[in-house]
Amino acid sequence: MQNPLHSFRYCPQCGGESFADYAGRAKRCADCGLTYFHNVASAVACLVRNRAGEYLFVRRAKEPAKGTLDLPGGFVDPMEQVEEAVCREIKEETGLEVSELRYLCSRPNIYPFSGIDVYTSDLFFLVEVESFDGAVASDDAAELVVSRLDGIESEAFGLYSIKRFMVELLATPEAFIS
Repeated sequence: MQNPLHSFRYCPQCGGESFADYAGRAKRCADCGLTYFHNVASAVACLVRNRAGEYLFVRRAKEPAKGTLDLPGGFVDPMEQVEEAVCREIKEETGLEVSELRYLCSRPNIYPFSGIDVYTSDLFFLVEVESFDGAVASDDAAELVVSRLDGIESEAFGLYSIKRFMVELLATPEAFIS
């Protein structure tokens, strides 16, 4: 695995060029002594289900994986609780209000963004909403897709961690949802 900081050439503290790999997952500046560890970013991915047992997926409006299916979600903001991020992302991408949420699992991921690989820990949640009435594709969602699980294929999902989760979910739904 390549150091997540491989594309960072200059020290973020002093601007020095002596910013070199250190201990496999950090960089150290020989000029000012800063040791910078690149920790993962937290992100949420939401399997959204209505009371009728249908699921809501989004089609990605932007790269990476533009045009593929996705689960609503995104990065957790600084000082934001993960559960708040779930509710915010659902509202931003679909306009829906969360009734209930339940943590399912996590998966590591690498999310390419603006030429930088962002290493993430993707936290998956089952999100219940009353209905999909009034849902609209917004923010990063180009389209909303409503389906039962047996009407969806994992190959339609473009992002690594989401596709991996969907493969596992579709193979053994009882392991994730009840």
